[in-house]
Amino acid sequence: MGVAGATDDGAATTTPSERACWIALSLVAGIGPVRFQRLLEVCGGAEAAWDAPSVQLAMAGLERRSIAALQRLRQQTTPAAAMERLERLGIRPLMLLDQDYPLALRQIADPPPVLFVRGALSAADEPAVALVGTRRATAYGRAVADRLARDLAMAGVTVVSGLARGIDTAAHAASLEAGGRTLAVLGNGLDQVYPPQNTPLARKIVSTGGGALISEFGPGVPPDAVNFPRRNRIIAGLARVTVIVEAGERSGATITADFALEQGREVMVVPGSIFSPLSSGCHTLLKQGASPVTCAQDILDVLGVAAAAGAGGGVARRLPVLGPLEHDVWDALAYDPRHVDELARALGRPAGEVAASLVVLELEGMARPVGPMLYTRA
Repeated sequence: MGVAGATDDGAATTTPSERACWIALSLVAGIGPVRFQRLLEVCGGAEAAWDAPSVQLAMAGLERRSIAALQRLRQQTTPAAAMERLERLGIRPLMLLDQDYPLALRQIADPPPVLFVRGALSAADEPAVALVGTRRATAYGRAVADRLARDLAMAGVTVVSGLARGIDTAAHAASLEAGGRTLAVLGNGLDQVYPPQNTPLARKIVSTGGGALISEFGPGVPPDAVNFPRRNRIIAGLARVTVIVEAGERSGATITADFALEQGREVMVVPGSIFSPLSSGCHTLLKQGASPVTCAQDILDVLGVAAAAGAGGGVARRLPVLGPLEHDVWDALAYDPRHVDELARALGRPAGEVAASLVVLELEGMARPVGPMLYTRA
């Protein structure tokens, strides 16, 4: 999107009052990237657009509801007061004109004119990888998201996701635990966290300096369903590669993949069980030509990034010394949960012996309890 006032390197050349009006206009419901640009062209700038009469706003393509929303906002606040409120909330508005606006997002068609940010963006966030998937993730999906995020973090790659339950949560958390960076894109204003259960995770992303919360929605905007496709578009736009970890036939993750393809970005997919409906979307994308992911190195190869020692799936690990039963139990385990009694029946061994072997495998980091008497491979 060509923007008046932008230099070749994207640095802002606006006055403080023009900047404040630019930010204030972005708070108006119904003014997206295309209409925002049209407003600037028709009115001659953000200050003029803020004060423009209804007829001129209509000429810029604003619908009646958007014009009414702008008029209400004029009555409720001023651009300067809106900027002060953002500062009180600890939210930084980042204009498309600003030099530190994310480069990958700037390069898509019609990028958001304003991003709202809590936390720290960094030059190290280029390149970034999106790890996304279903909210109803299986133990296998969560384990894969955890492993990929950790290995990417160890290779210095920022992980982008949507702070949703399931795959997103596992990806953000693992990135932080591995000492990496992660960007969480929300479908609501940054004065709230959705889902509320992820408030501690969001707080950790901001407080540790390990990343940022990002939204194109201003404070007070609720997490309505219509917002999430726009959220997914930004996730894809921030990332050079989008990886679908686990997703049903038609889900938010596959919508993110569609946006990535529209933006000319790489889409990669983690294969899953052919019996799992939560992998059906992944398998459809694979049939359509998406590249499979079996380890982080597959992703790093596409990025052209060298893996750090200990990352990428080809890492040498200490091999534990296991007894014959531990080996059998390990072979019988899967990335979907299996009950101790089920394992005992399959192996023809007493449940107590199998349970004791699982404790050994857990101590060796090879098994993980995921529920009462339920275990998966780790």
